[in-house]
Amino acid sequence: MTPDPYDAEPLDTGLLSPGRAGSPAEAATGDTAFLRAMLGAEAALARAQAAVGQTPDEAADAVTAAADTARFDVRDLALRARAGGNPVIPLVADLTAAVPGEWRAYVHRGATSQDILDTAAMLVARRTLDLVLDDLGRAERALGALAAAHRDTAMPGRTLTQHAVPTTFGLKAAGWRSLILDARDRLLVVRDSLPVQLGGAAGTLAAFAAYANEADGETERLVTAYAHETGLAVPALPWHTLRTPIADLAGALAFTAGALGKTAVDVLTLSRTEIAEVAEAAGGGSSAMPHKANPVRATLIASAARRAPHLAAVLYASMAAEDERPAGAWHAEWEPLRDLLRLVGGAARDTAELTTGLRVHADVMREHLDLTGGLILSERLSAALAPVLGRARAKELLTELALRSRAEGRPLGDLLGDVPQSKDLDLDELTDPTRSTGSAGALTDRALERP
Repeated sequence: MTPDPYDAEPLDTGLLSPGRAGSPAEAATGDTAFLRAMLGAEAALARAQAAVGQTPDEAADAVTAAADTARFDVRDLALRARAGGNPVIPLVADLTAAVPGEWRAYVHRGATSQDILDTAAMLVARRTLDLVLDDLGRAERALGALAAAHRDTAMPGRTLTQHAVPTTFGLKAAGWRSLILDARDRLLVVRDSLPVQLGGAAGTLAAFAAYANEADGETERLVTAYAHETGLAVPALPWHTLRTPIADLAGALAFTAGALGKTAVDVLTLSRTEIAEVAEAAGGGSSAMPHKANPVRATLIASAARRAPHLAAVLYASMAAEDERPAGAWHAEWEPLRDLLRLVGGAARDTAELTTGLRVHADVMREHLDLTGGLILSERLSAALAPVLGRARAKELLTELALRSRAEGRPLGDLLGDVPQSKDLDLDELTDPTRSTGSAGALTDRALERP
């Protein structure tokens, strides 16, 4: 039989995943990271059982010593996982073999595979969220500086793709920062509530109770000790089919992807050649066009924002998990959860890089305020004429003048100067777009007060 040349290749180097390739989150969610987390969960369980007197200290030490990632072959575990449907089964077999004979009976004692894999997933998630939060912090600080520096930098506000009224880049940057802080707050709540999983075969803790002194509340103390050993939260109940932790995690991650995506799509719009109001610090090249400097960071973030909701949807759908342990619903979570952590981790890394190097072209923004010949100020001018003409007539007049401005190519302010009713108005002030940004400055200041 001819050897398959692909057998020796790495299985996933991130070739088609530039958004997460090389990011801290990629390493934190890799197969080796999950193996380390599963082994950590097994060792923590042995130590917790020793802490409540169910296991000799020597046994806990032996299991902990044997739970060394370097001892185990991740690919071999993956292939053998097909037989039982999850990787914990072959892992337990190999871990048991690695523990000295007299202590082997204490490996995985009383636990079920889902206890270990759920706990491992929570450990991986917590470690990844720490990395994401670090990058969100970098982005938030960069956006805060941009918002403060450009508090009064006027630019066109756009609605439904068209110039609407003037705004400021400071307010836009403050809005991006606000979304990042919203994401941060959600991730912090989720991170700090990620629970350990311990329930045994059907969520009753029956196997653990068999070794416990129930009169002394030993089983309850075991769950608390297990949470302490892992650094995770104590659950109110075993959550094998009560998937609130996964759903909360999915929601927070999907929200974060969307929040970062808002910044990305704005940057993509504003960095178009014909707009060019902002630019990435170092644009990406093209394989065919030497002149291109593509907004690559924003592109990858926008890609993550589009994929994340669909991954979260799989995790939400898995909440309908039948019985006390489900067939398929739990299994469906593993890959989408990892992909979601990776996507958001990569997007957070890219957002930190994007915002710390973003170039703002205030002069171009100012030029664009004049593109419509003053039409961008029609709302303000209508309000100024309302006390003189009445609201309805003022709006009617400005509509007529706007049509003439487009048809004749004359600025709206010039046409308005020919209207007798405007003689008492300060047209220089009213037709200056930089003086028509409303409360943008105050709103920016208020937004930046949020820690």
